[in-house]
Amino acid sequence: MKIDPREWIALLLVPGLGPGTLSRLVELDVNLRDLLDGNLPDDIRLRPDTTMSLRQKSAGFWLDQAQQIQDKAEQHQIECVCLGADDYPPLLQNLPDPPPVLWFKGCKTALYLPQLAVVGSRKPTQSGARLAYLFSAELAKSGFAITSGLALGIDTQAHKGCLSSNGVTLAVMGTSPELIYPKSNAGLAREILDKGGCLISELMPGSAPLSAHFPRRNRIISGLSVGSLVVEAATRSGSLITARLAMEQGREVFAVPGPISNPMSKGCHELIRQGATLVDSTQHITEHLGALLGYLNEDQRAKQPSKLPQVKPEWEPILRTLSYDQMTFDDLMMKTNMQYSALQNVIMELVLAGRVIQDGVYLIQTDSAGIT
Repeated sequence: MKIDPREWIALLLVPGLGPGTLSRLVELDVNLRDLLDGNLPDDIRLRPDTTMSLRQKSAGFWLDQAQQIQDKAEQHQIECVCLGADDYPPLLQNLPDPPPVLWFKGCKTALYLPQLAVVGSRKPTQSGARLAYLFSAELAKSGFAITSGLALGIDTQAHKGCLSSNGVTLAVMGTSPELIYPKSNAGLAREILDKGGCLISELMPGSAPLSAHFPRRNRIISGLSVGSLVVEAATRSGSLITARLAMEQGREVFAVPGPISNPMSKGCHELIRQGATLVDSTQHITEHLGALLGYLNEDQRAKQPSKLPQVKPEWEPILRTLSYDQMTFDDLMMKTNMQYSALQNVIMELVLAGRVIQDGVYLIQTDSAGIT
């Protein structure tokens, strides 16, 4: 269907006409141009200020405002797709309140790839950040585009992990696409664009990072994706909002468990109790979604975990002693009877080999083969 984006943009400028209201009006077959002309059906009630704005100002006024916004978007190489158009992302259209206008900068075809959302804490542990990176890297190799929110922490690691495997990643933003937030991720945003991904927002060009924008964008992260993976989240967090929205949208939700002593594990454990799939390898995700998407081949689904790096003799006593939970350096030194400098050198080798993670004062042994 051919749609004039200016009509949608114009209606979004009218007070009281948000995504939810406009979606309901479309379901009732209300013509967009009739709304702009102030021709309101008698059986539809809108806010008094909304009705007044539509009747006092002409359609030409609203369309001129919309044209100015489109011109600004073009200056920043930002495009848009509109609800009801043939090129609107089909999964997103199933939402009860889909964004009427989806602005994006970058490769348009990325919008239609099979996507998996990877979300989590802005302040993860080192082990959580590493898991987000490794999971995203492996999932990208399996053919998923990785969708996240460009925030610090798990979001950043999800995007970086995907890019490390030359995958395509999409960032759904709490600002308009030309305003990168946080600014420290400006380089990451450029890399996303350079490698075939895109920056996405329902916010018009010039929209600043307001706190109310970020919870709203979570429905788009989950709505674009066939499933959502949560890696470390507190019980009250935006990541849990994304996961619960995914459940409401009928999408798969996956959660990585963690130590019960870690507050960042509690959100994932709560999701698992509510029916999310517990995962400790990417195979748990591809088993659920591979057949549904029909793009993973049999070799990928049957892929075995990669081999661990060969264990050096000097690593063995440490790996035998070191817990998969957590242990301080001092405890490890006492249990292995090793000198401080010798133990420090071996720990550094193990960290570089991916066999040990340093999380604050704690050391944790990892099963680096368990990600795939």
